[in-house]
Amino acid sequence: MKNRWSETEAAEYRQRHAPRWGERLALRTYSSRLIGAEKELVLHGGGNTSVKASARTLLGEEIEAIYIKASGWNLKTIEPEGHTGLELAALRPLIGLTTLDEAAMINALRVRRLDSEAPTPSIEALLHIFLPHDFIDHTHADAILALSNQPDGEQHLRAALGDRVAILPYVHPGFALAKAVAERQAAAPECVGMVLRHHGLVTWGQSARQSYDATIELVTRAEEYILRHSRAPKSLRRVTALAAARERYLEAAPLVRGQLAIPTGEADHPFQRFILLPVITRETLNLVDSEQGAERAITPPLTTDHLIRTKPLPLWIDNIDAIPAAIAGYQAAYRERFQRLADTTHPPIPFDPSPRVIFMPGMGAICVGRTGAEVDVTRDILLQTLTVKNRIAAMGASYQGLNDPDLFAMEYFPPQIKKLKNVREAPLARQVALVTGAAGAIGSGICRELLAHGCHVAAADLPGEGLNSLAEELNRLHPGQLLPVSMDVTSAEAVSAGFAAVVERWGGVDLVIPNAGLAHVAGLEELTLATFQKLQRVNVDGTLLVLAEAARLFRRQGTGGDVVMISTKNVFAPGARFGAYSATKAAAHQLARIASLELAELGVRVNMVAPDGVFADGGRPSGLWAEVGPDRMKARGLDADGLQEYYRNRNLLKARITAQHVGKAVLFFATRQTPTTGATLPVDGGLPDATPR
Repeated sequence: MKNRWSETEAAEYRQRHAPRWGERLALRTYSSRLIGAEKELVLHGGGNTSVKASARTLLGEEIEAIYIKASGWNLKTIEPEGHTGLELAALRPLIGLTTLDEAAMINALRVRRLDSEAPTPSIEALLHIFLPHDFIDHTHADAILALSNQPDGEQHLRAALGDRVAILPYVHPGFALAKAVAERQAAAPECVGMVLRHHGLVTWGQSARQSYDATIELVTRAEEYILRHSRAPKSLRRVTALAAARERYLEAAPLVRGQLAIPTGEADHPFQRFILLPVITRETLNLVDSEQGAERAITPPLTTDHLIRTKPLPLWIDNIDAIPAAIAGYQAAYRERFQRLADTTHPPIPFDPSPRVIFMPGMGAICVGRTGAEVDVTRDILLQTLTVKNRIAAMGASYQGLNDPDLFAMEYFPPQIKKLKNVREAPLARQVALVTGAAGAIGSGICRELLAHGCHVAAADLPGEGLNSLAEELNRLHPGQLLPVSMDVTSAEAVSAGFAAVVERWGGVDLVIPNAGLAHVAGLEELTLATFQKLQRVNVDGTLLVLAEAARLFRRQGTGGDVVMISTKNVFAPGARFGAYSATKAAAHQLARIASLELAELGVRVNMVAPDGVFADGGRPSGLWAEVGPDRMKARGLDADGLQEYYRNRNLLKARITAQHVGKAVLFFATRQTPTTGATLPVDGGLPDATPR
């Protein structure tokens, strides 16, 4: 592993942070970021770093303090305030206690914060407090775990790292681990670091560079040892091509997602869904297609820090036909395990029983989570895990994880549970929506509203600058939540491919908003058949193709869903010279009503939103008004501002209708505020002639 310390960069951190935070914390921030930047050392906020320094009270008294990484901060991007300051002298005597439960430990740490508003320090804080060294690094280095997680792990660690590194058998994190580490270090004060079996590496020093150098040196020794003791891997016959694996995933994903969904018993929200992410790589295919695939894949995580992302074990599914039985079996086994291992006196609330990683021969792996961001983290952990397990296999050894009681104790460790509870789940966080005509004024407004409520949104439209700029804008505001999809709704192949792209990214679709539409101004005498058919292909054929594809997918998923079609007030109150638009939208509206009748048995609700005169509101210009506006202004002798005023004044509420209003109407149906299907919600400020009847 390369040592990336730079005196020039260190000086920049001193200059930037030392005046406010002091030199020690400035350099602690720098070395923490160096560690966080190496995915072979820590992943997604894992690992801990600390520094002991002095602090001054309000009365000017200088006291001993320790600054330790706060829970929730990521070492890769940490700032000085990411290390919570604690009164060291008040906490160090806790080592004299025989036991200290988690609640009392967290309380002791919180009441000794130098700033009452600072975040809660890491659950490993006492480990850093009890050690005498000024700078301490705790990482989950791949190479260390590759040596540690073997039956002969201690023997390999001693041979690789030498006598100046202590080795500690696994101890449950918290007070017991902190005390065990301190006692082991006191018995071997010459040690420069310590390996915590199945947990990671702890190094220390009297400066930020010293502790960082020790981390890099020991990890490098472990990497070199693994290389010396590894054999060239056997050439594996490539059973499955990547393209074939992808096709298999597209077939399996809706079934998997439907089977994973947890019934809630609520009529309006009957299922708790999950987001899926495939991991179809040469490495995963070689694993699942090998004779030892299941044996190597269905093993515990590298470290207990991964449990909240991966669960204790993955699930293996032999083939697509076995999906329902395999998932049901996993869920039943998880529930039984909870009953067997939970403290019957004060049992925790059980987590959902669905797996977080699934392996399937000929397909690869699937990561499962509550949100897209969550499955992205699980994917990174899975890839790291496979890399480490492959290193162990290359050494001719078997993988050895923790036993089930230790895994359970950490999975339901209160501080870990709190990490999950502290993540606020948005109303639509577990849902996936597909919006057609997304690059226009109404479509983009709908996308924004759904994204703001946590939904994963596939923005579908014709390829080009409109879709590209929308994706760039919304991905910047909601990273990871938006997927641009090139789709011509008049093509059955393009619609099918568009849905497939969404399934590949998130596993399925729960909410479909047919919005793509064309308008044209012409009296019946001058309206050509070709023009009418052009509108019909988009407004009618496009709606039919999207509804049909959605119905097929909803049936495979088996967890219901919603369709919200963007209709128009012209269905109920058509306008002169607007016959092609009014007639074709009326046909699309009728198709949606038919869908509400046919899809109800699947638990799918179909509703319509009928806006009038949607003008741009700081967002994207309306394509409809670009087409209609000039004719309407000419007919009424108005300019653009006057036309907007005309439409505002003609409704009862004198309201200016915007794309955001349409988005909120979609949101009403998407969040299932009422048990409603087959309904039309006007968004027009009140137009008596257009009232649905």
